[in-house]
Amino acid sequence: MSVRILVTDGMDAGAMETLRKDGFELVEKFYEPDELGAALKDFDCVIIRSATKIRKAQLDACQGGKLKMIIRAGVGIDNIDVDYAKEKGIEVKNTPRASSQAVAELALGHMFSCARFISPAGHTMREGKWEKKAYSKGIEVQGKTLGIVGYGRIGQHLGIMAKGIGMKVIAFDIFHIPGIEEQLGIPYVEMDELLSQADFISVHAPAVDGGALISAENIAKMKDGVVIINTSRGANVDEAALLEALENGKVRAAGLDVYADEPATNVALYSHPMVSCTPHIGAGTKEATKRIGEELVTIVKDFFK
Repeated sequence: MSVRILVTDGMDAGAMETLRKDGFELVEKFYEPDELGAALKDFDCVIIRSATKIRKAQLDACQGGKLKMIIRAGVGIDNIDVDYAKEKGIEVKNTPRASSQAVAELALGHMFSCARFISPAGHTMREGKWEKKAYSKGIEVQGKTLGIVGYGRIGQHLGIMAKGIGMKVIAFDIFHIPGIEEQLGIPYVEMDELLSQADFISVHAPAVDGGALISAENIAKMKDGVVIINTSRGANVDEAALLEALENGKVRAAGLDVYADEPATNVALYSHPMVSCTPHIGAGTKEATKRIGEELVTIVKDFFK
Protein backbone atom coordinates (compact mmCIF):
# COMPACT_ATOMS: atom_id res chain seq x y z
CA MET A 1 0.00 0.00 0.00
CA SER A 2 1.43 3.38 -1.03
CA VAL A 3 2.34 6.19 1.34
CA ARG A 4 -0.36 8.89 1.22
CA ILE A 5 0.73 12.52 1.56
CA LEU A 6 -1.59 15.49 2.05
CA VAL A 7 -0.35 18.81 0.65
CA THR A 8 -2.47 21.58 2.14
CA ASP A 9 -0.82 24.84 1.08
CA GLY A 10 0.79 24.09 -2.26
CA MET A 11 4.16 22.65 -3.26
CA ASP A 12 6.62 22.81 -6.15
CA ALA A 13 5.15 20.90 -9.09
CA GLY A 14 8.46 19.27 -9.97
CA ALA A 15 8.89 17.95 -6.45
CA MET A 16 5.36 16.55 -6.46
CA GLU A 17 5.99 14.79 -9.77
CA THR A 18 9.21 13.30 -8.39
CA LEU A 19 7.40 11.87 -5.38
CA ARG A 20 4.60 10.48 -7.52
CA LYS A 21 7.08 8.78 -9.83
CA ASP A 22 8.63 7.18 -6.75
CA GLY A 23 5.29 5.68 -5.78
CA PHE A 24 3.97 8.19 -3.25
CA GLU A 25 0.31 9.17 -3.45
CA LEU A 26 -0.14 12.95 -3.14
CA VAL A 27 -3.41 14.76 -2.52
CA GLU A 28 -3.59 18.55 -2.78
CA LYS A 29 -6.39 19.96 -0.63
CA PHE A 30 -6.79 22.69 1.98
CA TYR A 31 -8.96 21.81 5.00
CA GLU A 32 -10.55 24.21 7.44
CA PRO A 33 -9.25 23.74 11.03
CA ASP A 34 -12.36 21.89 12.23
CA GLU A 35 -12.09 19.40 9.36
CA LEU A 36 -8.34 18.93 9.20
CA GLY A 37 -7.84 16.57 12.16
CA ALA A 38 -10.26 13.92 10.91
CA ALA A 39 -8.84 14.19 7.40
CA LEU A 40 -5.31 13.56 8.66
CA LYS A 41 -6.31 10.07 9.79
CA ASP A 42 -6.15 8.91 6.19
CA PHE A 43 -2.64 10.21 5.48
CA ASP A 44 0.84 9.04 6.46
CA CYS A 45 2.31 12.52 6.05
CA VAL A 46 1.10 16.09 5.73
CA ILE A 47 3.08 18.94 4.12
CA ILE A 48 2.04 22.44 5.16
CA ARG A 49 3.23 26.02 4.79
CA SER A 50 2.05 28.96 6.92
CA ALA A 51 -1.69 28.90 6.16
CA THR A 52 -2.36 25.54 7.82
CA LYS A 53 -2.19 25.27 11.62
CA ILE A 54 -1.83 21.89 13.31
CA ARG A 55 -2.68 22.30 16.98
CA LYS A 56 -3.68 20.01 19.81
CA ALA A 57 -7.27 19.82 18.53
CA GLN A 58 -6.18 18.54 15.12
CA LEU A 59 -3.66 16.13 16.64
CA ASP A 60 -6.29 14.71 19.00
CA ALA A 61 -8.78 14.34 16.16
CA CYS A 62 -6.37 12.29 14.05
CA GLN A 63 -5.48 9.80 16.79
CA GLY A 64 -5.88 6.20 15.70
CA GLY A 65 -5.09 7.15 12.12
CA LYS A 66 -2.06 6.75 9.88
CA LEU A 67 -0.27 10.08 10.43
CA LYS A 68 3.44 9.60 11.07
CA MET A 69 5.01 12.89 10.01
CA ILE A 70 4.26 16.61 9.64
CA ILE A 71 6.53 18.66 7.40
CA ARG A 72 6.57 22.44 7.42
CA ALA A 73 7.71 23.64 3.99
CA GLY A 74 9.65 26.59 5.37
CA VAL A 75 11.60 27.66 8.42
CA GLY A 76 9.22 28.47 11.28
CA ILE A 77 7.28 25.66 12.94
CA ASP A 78 5.27 27.77 15.38
CA ASN A 79 2.07 26.86 13.49
CA ILE A 80 2.53 23.29 14.77
CA ASP A 81 2.24 22.06 18.36
CA VAL A 82 5.57 20.30 17.98
CA ASP A 83 6.00 18.84 21.47
CA TYR A 84 2.46 17.49 21.54
CA ALA A 85 2.90 15.93 18.10
CA LYS A 86 6.06 14.18 19.25
CA GLU A 87 4.27 12.93 22.37
CA LYS A 88 1.82 11.27 19.97
CA GLY A 89 4.67 9.64 18.05
CA ILE A 90 4.43 12.00 15.08
CA GLU A 91 7.70 13.27 13.62
CA VAL A 92 7.95 17.00 12.80
CA LYS A 93 10.34 18.33 10.16
CA ASN A 94 10.96 21.63 8.38
CA THR A 95 13.13 22.96 5.54
CA PRO A 96 15.37 25.51 7.27
CA ARG A 97 17.97 26.00 4.55
CA ALA A 98 15.90 26.37 1.39
CA SER A 99 14.34 29.83 1.85
CA SER A 100 17.07 31.68 3.76
CA GLN A 101 18.37 33.70 0.81
CA ALA A 102 14.87 34.66 -0.34
CA VAL A 103 13.84 36.00 3.08
CA ALA A 104 17.13 37.84 3.55
CA GLU A 105 16.77 39.52 0.16
CA LEU A 106 13.22 40.65 0.99
CA ALA A 107 14.46 42.14 4.27
CA LEU A 108 17.14 44.03 2.34
CA GLY A 109 14.52 45.18 -0.16
CA HIS A 110 12.41 46.59 2.67
CA MET A 111 15.47 48.37 4.04
CA PHE A 112 15.98 50.18 0.73
CA SER A 113 12.25 50.90 0.48
CA CYS A 114 12.23 52.49 3.93
CA ALA A 115 15.41 54.47 3.28
CA ARG A 116 14.22 55.96 -0.03
CA PHE A 117 10.40 56.14 0.29
CA ILE A 118 10.01 53.60 -2.53
CA SER A 119 6.62 52.32 -1.37
CA PRO A 120 4.82 55.66 -0.75
CA ALA A 121 6.49 57.39 -3.69
CA GLY A 122 5.33 54.68 -6.06
CA HIS A 123 1.84 54.73 -4.57
CA THR A 124 1.43 58.49 -5.01
CA MET A 125 2.62 58.30 -8.62
CA ARG A 126 -0.12 55.78 -9.34
CA GLU A 127 -2.52 58.38 -7.97
CA GLY A 128 -1.24 60.83 -10.60
CA LYS A 129 0.90 62.85 -8.17
CA TRP A 130 4.49 64.03 -8.60
CA GLU A 131 5.82 64.32 -5.03
CA LYS A 132 9.49 64.78 -5.86
CA LYS A 133 10.16 67.34 -3.15
CA ALA A 134 8.46 65.28 -0.44
CA TYR A 135 10.47 62.16 -1.25
CA SER A 136 13.89 63.74 -1.87
CA LYS A 137 14.93 63.48 1.77
CA GLY A 138 15.92 59.83 1.83
CA ILE A 139 18.90 58.31 3.59
CA GLU A 140 21.70 56.08 2.32
CA VAL A 141 22.28 52.67 3.86
CA GLN A 142 26.03 52.70 3.23
CA GLY A 143 27.88 53.55 6.42
CA LYS A 144 24.87 52.85 8.61
CA THR A 145 24.76 50.19 11.34
CA LEU A 146 22.48 47.20 10.87
CA GLY A 147 21.48 45.27 13.97
CA ILE A 148 20.29 41.73 13.27
CA VAL A 149 18.13 40.15 15.98
CA GLY A 150 18.28 36.38 15.50
CA TYR A 151 21.49 35.28 13.82
CA GLY A 152 20.60 32.01 12.16
CA ARG A 153 20.82 31.25 8.45
CA ILE A 154 18.59 34.13 7.34
CA GLY A 155 20.34 36.65 9.57
CA GLN A 156 23.71 35.49 8.31
CA HIS A 157 22.67 35.85 4.66
CA LEU A 158 21.41 39.37 5.36
CA GLY A 159 24.57 40.27 7.25
CA ILE A 160 26.80 39.20 4.38
CA MET A 161 24.79 41.25 1.87
CA ALA A 162 24.67 44.29 4.16
CA LYS A 163 28.44 44.22 4.62
CA GLY A 164 28.75 44.03 0.84
CA ILE A 165 26.98 47.38 0.47
CA GLY A 166 29.13 49.05 3.10
CA MET A 167 27.07 48.69 6.26
CA LYS A 168 28.45 47.97 9.70
CA VAL A 169 26.69 44.84 10.99
CA ILE A 170 26.17 43.64 14.57
CA ALA A 171 24.07 40.70 15.74
CA PHE A 172 22.23 39.47 18.81
CA ASP A 173 21.22 35.88 19.47
CA ILE A 174 20.73 33.88 22.64
CA PHE A 175 22.81 31.14 20.98
CA HIS A 176 26.34 31.91 19.81
CA ILE A 177 27.67 29.90 16.87
CA PRO A 178 31.35 29.07 17.47
CA GLY A 179 33.66 30.72 14.94
CA ILE A 180 30.94 32.66 13.09
CA GLU A 181 32.19 36.07 14.25
CA GLU A 182 35.63 35.44 12.81
CA GLN A 183 34.28 33.77 9.68
CA LEU A 184 31.87 36.57 8.71
CA GLY A 185 33.41 39.49 10.55
CA ILE A 186 30.12 40.28 12.28
CA PRO A 187 30.28 40.49 16.10
CA TYR A 188 27.71 39.37 18.61
CA VAL A 189 26.54 42.09 20.99
CA GLU A 190 24.07 42.24 23.84
CA MET A 191 20.50 43.24 22.98
CA ASP A 192 20.66 46.65 24.68
CA GLU A 193 23.88 47.47 22.83
CA LEU A 194 22.28 46.54 19.52
CA LEU A 195 19.20 48.63 20.27
CA SER A 196 21.24 51.72 21.11
CA GLN A 197 23.71 51.47 18.21
CA ALA A 198 21.69 50.30 15.19
CA ASP A 199 20.28 52.61 12.52
CA PHE A 200 18.41 49.67 11.02
CA ILE A 201 17.11 46.70 13.02
CA SER A 202 16.02 43.52 11.23
CA VAL A 203 14.31 40.72 13.16
CA HIS A 204 14.95 37.08 12.22
CA ALA A 205 14.09 35.25 15.42
CA PRO A 206 11.34 32.66 15.99
CA ALA A 207 8.34 33.72 18.01
CA VAL A 208 8.97 32.97 21.67
CA ASP A 209 7.03 33.17 24.90
CA GLY A 210 7.64 36.28 26.93
CA GLY A 211 6.34 39.03 24.69
CA ALA A 212 7.43 40.93 21.61
CA LEU A 213 11.12 41.52 20.92
CA ILE A 214 10.22 44.91 19.47
CA SER A 215 8.27 46.21 22.45
CA ALA A 216 7.58 49.74 23.65
CA GLU A 217 10.36 49.31 26.19
CA ASN A 218 12.89 48.25 23.56
CA ILE A 219 11.81 50.91 21.07
CA ALA A 220 12.56 53.52 23.75
CA LYS A 221 16.15 52.24 23.86
CA MET A 222 16.64 52.70 20.10
CA LYS A 223 18.11 55.63 18.23
CA ASP A 224 15.70 58.33 17.09
CA GLY A 225 14.88 57.71 13.43
CA VAL A 226 15.59 53.99 13.52
CA VAL A 227 14.22 51.74 10.76
CA ILE A 228 12.66 48.44 11.84
CA ILE A 229 12.30 45.42 9.55
CA ASN A 230 10.35 42.28 10.42
CA THR A 231 10.26 39.26 8.12
CA SER A 232 10.20 36.70 10.95
CA ARG A 233 6.95 36.38 12.89
CA GLY A 234 4.29 38.98 13.58
CA ALA A 235 4.33 38.24 17.31
CA ASN A 236 7.88 39.58 17.49
CA VAL A 237 6.63 43.16 17.08
CA ASP A 238 4.20 45.00 19.36
CA GLU A 239 2.15 46.58 16.58
CA ALA A 240 0.54 49.21 18.81
CA ALA A 241 3.95 50.32 20.11
CA LEU A 242 5.38 50.40 16.59
CA LEU A 243 2.48 52.48 15.25
CA GLU A 244 2.84 54.98 18.10
CA ALA A 245 6.59 55.24 17.43
CA LEU A 246 5.95 55.83 13.72
CA GLU A 247 3.45 58.55 14.57
CA ASN A 248 5.77 60.41 16.95
CA GLY A 249 8.85 60.00 14.75
CA LYS A 250 10.88 57.80 17.09
CA VAL A 251 10.84 55.19 14.31
CA ARG A 252 11.52 56.60 10.86
CA ALA A 253 9.97 53.72 8.94
CA ALA A 254 9.15 50.02 9.13
CA GLY A 255 9.32 47.20 6.61
CA LEU A 256 6.85 44.42 7.43
CA ASP A 257 6.20 41.05 5.82
CA VAL A 258 4.52 39.42 8.84
CA TYR A 259 1.73 40.54 11.17
CA ALA A 260 0.04 39.69 14.45
CA ASP A 261 -3.01 38.51 12.48
CA GLU A 262 -2.77 37.08 8.99
CA PRO A 263 -4.32 38.15 6.71
CA ALA A 264 -3.36 41.47 8.30
CA THR A 265 -6.13 43.36 10.10
CA ASN A 266 -4.21 46.34 11.51
CA VAL A 267 -5.17 48.78 8.77
CA ALA A 268 -3.67 51.79 10.54
CA LEU A 269 -0.27 50.08 10.58
CA TYR A 270 -0.03 48.57 7.11
CA SER A 271 -1.52 51.67 5.47
CA HIS A 272 0.82 54.06 7.29
CA PRO A 273 2.81 56.11 4.75
CA MET A 274 6.10 55.13 6.39
CA VAL A 275 5.44 51.40 6.31
CA SER A 276 6.72 49.27 3.45
CA CYS A 277 4.50 46.20 3.56
CA THR A 278 4.22 42.82 1.85
CA PRO A 279 1.77 39.95 2.53
CA HIS A 280 4.09 37.30 4.07
CA ILE A 281 6.01 36.56 0.86
CA GLY A 282 9.45 36.08 2.41
CA ALA A 283 10.01 32.63 0.92
CA GLY A 284 8.03 33.41 -2.21
CA THR A 285 10.59 33.14 -4.98
CA LYS A 286 10.80 30.59 -7.78
CA GLU A 287 14.25 29.58 -6.62
CA ALA A 288 13.25 29.12 -2.98
CA THR A 289 10.14 27.17 -3.94
CA LYS A 290 12.26 24.80 -5.99
CA ARG A 291 14.82 24.38 -3.21
CA ILE A 292 12.06 23.77 -0.66
CA GLY A 293 10.58 21.14 -2.98
CA GLU A 294 13.93 19.38 -3.32
CA GLU A 295 14.39 19.39 0.45
CA LEU A 296 10.87 18.02 0.95
CA VAL A 297 11.58 15.15 -1.46
CA THR A 298 14.72 14.25 0.49
CA ILE A 299 12.89 14.34 3.85
CA VAL A 300 10.02 12.17 2.61
CA LYS A 301 12.27 9.61 0.94
CA ASP A 302 14.61 9.36 3.90
CA PHE A 303 11.72 8.82 6.30
CA PHE A 304 9.50 6.42 4.34
CA LYS A 305 12.03 4.52 2.25
